[in-house]
Amino acid sequence: MYSFDYQRPADPSAAVAAAKGDARYLAGGQSLVQAMRLRLSSSERLVDLGGLADLRAIKVDAGGVTLGAMATHASVARSADVQRAIPALAELAGGIGDPMVRNRGTVGGSLANADPAACYPAAALGLGATIHTDRRTIAADDFFKGLYETALQPGEMITAVHFPKPQRAAYIKFKQPASRFALVGVFVAQTAGGARVAVTGAKSSAFRVKAMEDALGKSFTADAVAKIAVPSTDINSDLHGSAAYRAAMITVMAKRAVAAALAR
Repeated sequence: MYSFDYQRPADPSAAVAAAKGDARYLAGGQSLVQAMRLRLSSSERLVDLGGLADLRAIKVDAGGVTLGAMATHASVARSADVQRAIPALAELAGGIGDPMVRNRGTVGGSLANADPAACYPAAALGLGATIHTDRRTIAADDFFKGLYETALQPGEMITAVHFPKPQRAAYIKFKQPASRFALVGVFVAQTAGGARVAVTGAKSSAFRVKAMEDALGKSFTADAVAKIAVPSTDINSDLHGSAAYRAAMITVMAKRAVAAALAR
């Protein structure tokens, strides 16, 4: 690990002020610290957000769920309010990693890191979330740009994420047994604006499947997506699964997600 300056500000404005130049925000540290240990990432300064209690808030109202950027996966999973409002979101959080990861990892950190196999990007796209930062609001559809790449500008800090309440939703993932990251994960939601289908683990970043959304808009049933094939041309391929395998699993996971949503 390379040397760096460490700061733990007491309020968001101080955190933003500290994140100048070659600096990185430290949320849960589940990805960043490991990358630094392997010398895959380096910064002159780490700005630890762990002292910003206001960013851990979880708020639920008639419109949906708003999670502070520092809300941990465990706190989302065990929130009775989230379980009632958007049970699929609570279940997604409860299925991330292991207890240590869930108690350290954060919503904002996951979205900012934009791991291609992370679960929260699928929820953000699947529910049509809005990401709030210290500067602006960003629609989830405009947030993910590529492999570990987002619309965030240097020094921009996520403060909260708002997930609109759907009519019904579910998330199903086929996980890598050791890491529990998604080899393929599909979040399906039926909303007032139509059906949304978001996939993680299959490409360089989370993405939506319009053909499935159109089919579910006409008939929100598992059969509606059963014969829709996703092209494998730009699908990930590695020792865990070929591009063709992952493409086929998108359809399988989408069917299961729709069935799970209808069973609620």
